[in-house]
Amino acid sequence: MTALTLSTAAAPGLRADAIVIGVAKGAKGPVVAPGAEAVDKAYDGRLAGVLETLGASGAEGELTKLPAPAGFKAPLVVAVGLGAQPDDKDAEDGYAAEALRKAAGVAARALAGSKKAAFALPVDGPGAIGAIGEGVLLGAYSFDTYKENAGKGAKAKNGKAPLAEAALLGGKPRDAAHKGALARAVAVSEELNRARDLINMPPNDLTPAVFAGIAQTAAKEHGLKVQVLDDKALAKGGYGGILGVGGGSAATPRLVKLSYRHPKAEKHLSFVGKGITYDSGGISLKPAGHNETMKCDMSGAAAVFAAVVAAARLGLEVNVTGWLALAENMPSGSAVRPGDVLRMYSGKTVEVLNTDAEGRLVLADALWAASQENPDAIVDVATLTGAMMLALGSRTFGVMANDDAFRSAVYEAAEEVGEPAWPMPLPEHLRKGMDSSVADIANMGERWGGGLVAGLFLQEFVGDGITWAHLDIAGPAFNEGGPFGYTPKGGTGSAVRTLVRLAELTAAGDLG
Repeated sequence: MTALTLSTAAAPGLRADAIVIGVAKGAKGPVVAPGAEAVDKAYDGRLAGVLETLGASGAEGELTKLPAPAGFKAPLVVAVGLGAQPDDKDAEDGYAAEALRKAAGVAARALAGSKKAAFALPVDGPGAIGAIGEGVLLGAYSFDTYKENAGKGAKAKNGKAPLAEAALLGGKPRDAAHKGALARAVAVSEELNRARDLINMPPNDLTPAVFAGIAQTAAKEHGLKVQVLDDKALAKGGYGGILGVGGGSAATPRLVKLSYRHPKAEKHLSFVGKGITYDSGGISLKPAGHNETMKCDMSGAAAVFAAVVAAARLGLEVNVTGWLALAENMPSGSAVRPGDVLRMYSGKTVEVLNTDAEGRLVLADALWAASQENPDAIVDVATLTGAMMLALGSRTFGVMANDDAFRSAVYEAAEEVGEPAWPMPLPEHLRKGMDSSVADIANMGERWGGGLVAGLFLQEFVGDGITWAHLDIAGPAFNEGGPFGYTPKGGTGSAVRTLVRLAELTAAGDLG
């Protein structure tokens, strides 16, 4: 990944390929943001006017390149939009972290192929350092493993390697808070990008067994405990949901338990991730045009995996257990059929009315397994329903919970780290639609409110008295459009930062 450094150097004398500055959208036109004073001075204080002449307005995501002034060792100035300029009453708070994160991401992506760039964006404390660092590392991401010249310098971004180094100007190399913010940004971003890599891997290479092996390798590297249940162990344990979904594939299912423990921890969080490494829909086969991106149906498990490793790297004083429910949903003579009844790990029976509603089946077994440890809270993450995409679009995930205060806390944590989310209800009247005449519950209910129906199904498999939240990341988990901000095309790593923030808040005693 891109190397990050903190620097107190002045922009004019810094050897780099480009100087990145911020420009905001002011009431009367573009405004040069703090951090770029030396650059503006070199333009005789007319930089805002020059940018306006070139068509810049300071809008979020906007990028303008211009030659550096005489005397600068860098040949290029890159002005990136920060959005609206904070008004007077907000001036003391500076620019929002997400605005800085997005701006840094836009610039890092535009500077692919460069060896070094200096980021002279507004820095008013360690929070800004962390946001800019995350933006650079996430924005510079590229997935090139399967390109012909992978490893030989030719990368996915138009044949250009990602930005090699970024110096964050205004950062203090000897300041503990600044160094800590940068270290956190690196740990979280590296693990989030690891999740992106997993999501982008083709399903012929990322089977449940391979995913489990990757988790085992990471566990050894970061001092985590790991337990992997293969198909034989799942059968012996009675994990009917995971076995049922994975029964149609030659690539047998796995349940991975990844445990991080801190000797001073007083709280325990469990994260549960849906890990369907490929979802054909099974016997209820998806129609043409809906299969091509179904390698991303393990994004929830990727997010959980990344979050647990990040918690370990950050040394958080909280115990975190990750459960990865891994299976491939394929049609075959051994596949589960509509009308079959599965006996779940909890002992409940489920009538399968649609084999394409498989994520809730693997999650049900993993949720019950997590419940047996009686954690303080469980959060599951899943690309669960198209209905949630219809409700919230492609960039926002839904948050459901069995506790209103916890739902609010999860939503606020997501918003704090820049992951768009929205609280959703679990209406009791929708539960009746899942009544079955032959089993305890069916895996389908009413068509309308399908995302909420799925949440109600999952709630049935959470242990009594355990606080639980469900994140349906079906929309933002995989970006089929063009890149924006620090978000690339393909796997996004949605929910990783929310989970890490929940772990941090729990460690600090700020999450109930």
